[in-house]
Amino acid sequence: MSNLPADQPPAPAATPPAPGSSPDGETDPRAAIIAVRDEVAKVVVGQEGALTGLITALLVGGHVLLEGVPGTAKTLMVSAMAAALDLDTARVQFTPDLMPSDVLGQSVYDAEASTLQGAFRFRQGPVFTNLLLADEINRTPPRTQAALLEAMEERRVTVEGTPRPLPEPFLVVATQNPVEYEGTYPLPEAQLDRFLLKLIVGYPSAQEEQTVLARHDSGMNPHDVTGSGVRAVAGAAELQAARAQISGLRTDPAVLGYVVALAAASRQSPSLTLGVSPRGSTMLLKAAKAWAWLSGRGYVTPDDVKAMALPSLRHRVQVRPDVELEGGTADTVLQGILTAVPVPR
Repeated sequence: MSNLPADQPPAPAATPPAPGSSPDGETDPRAAIIAVRDEVAKVVVGQEGALTGLITALLVGGHVLLEGVPGTAKTLMVSAMAAALDLDTARVQFTPDLMPSDVLGQSVYDAEASTLQGAFRFRQGPVFTNLLLADEINRTPPRTQAALLEAMEERRVTVEGTPRPLPEPFLVVATQNPVEYEGTYPLPEAQLDRFLLKLIVGYPSAQEEQTVLARHDSGMNPHDVTGSGVRAVAGAAELQAARAQISGLRTDPAVLGYVVALAAASRQSPSLTLGVSPRGSTMLLKAAKAWAWLSGRGYVTPDDVKAMALPSLRHRVQVRPDVELEGGTADTVLQGILTAVPVPR
């Protein structure tokens, strides 16, 4: 089994300020959000690219698909980030017998209700949380996979005809194993397109793995992130302030045209049978704006677009079978498009 490549976008151009207060006495949301990475690093070694991707998705209200072999700290990363952001989190192990009601919730009979006949009350499913970890999402049938579609797009679920809003913020982090296909149900294109990013979680380097072993040897419990020193350094207020700043970032028309040109090139590529949808263009722009904000800029550059292009687009395109037989992948095709499309100056 070959070593899986890990996403490692370039470091932000600007050095992040230290966590704390701004000169006017208000909390700096960017410093608080960046401090989350330092907290997660207390229990997760390496995986900076995947962690930055998770933070990027949370900043713009997107969802993330994590792909990697078991044992590469995907669940631990999500748990630690939720603790550092003081968010509620829930985990669902997706299996072939999982039903939509197991995720969304259902009405149950309450025999102790005040009426003589009893009453039905709604029991919330694990989807009613801030950070939902959908573990091995491709192991459950399409019917249960589709139960998340409304939640991911509308931030609500409809159970027995009644729409129920989800908590804010709401983020789905789904995982899938790229090397085991028996008993799996590939995600349909409509569901894949709901994810803002697809991040590849690879093996650690030899030095990082030695650090992992040393931490376990010293008694670290990966199931107890708070016991490992992870503390809440940001919350809903900082996240809301960050989102407001990101939405106000200026994007030059030339950069917008660059995003459109990349999407158009994917639709015309002879190596692809499916190009980037308009939703894909929108998601790439959102991710680029978040990356620019994390880099300390008030505007988006073409380099921001290029930094987020692969994670934002790799799951939205389909490679021709003959190209795959020759070793081509979505990443290699997209890299070729990034090289061929002129960058605005």
